[in-house]
Amino acid sequence: MALVQCPQCDKRISSLAKSCQYCHADLSGNTDSMRVINHIQQSTKLMNQSFLALTLFIAGVVIWFWGGEVATGMRAIIGAICFVVGFVGYLYTRVRIILHKRKSE
Repeated sequence: MALVQCPQCDKRISSLAKSCQYCHADLSGNTDSMRVINHIQQSTKLMNQSFLALTLFIAGVVIWFWGGEVATGMRAIIGAICFVVGFVGYLYTRVRIILHKRKSE
């Protein structure tokens, strides 16, 4: 009995198991297609997170410079928070996308 990764949730399970004890995926059929589908779903999720972070970043820039002048007061704080959270979130998500692509190769 060896330990293998579940094609659905990537947790380590017995090679003799009929289904995953964590996600209850049926392992009796073709697991290669399940692995490909899981990879595509993970890639899509990461791309959506990247898009959301980039949108937040752009919203911060728009809030900061709305009206042709640099923001002051509460608008400056909200714009700066959106800008920083969006920028850091975008970088973090892009690193995760690169690591996800390397893992699949």
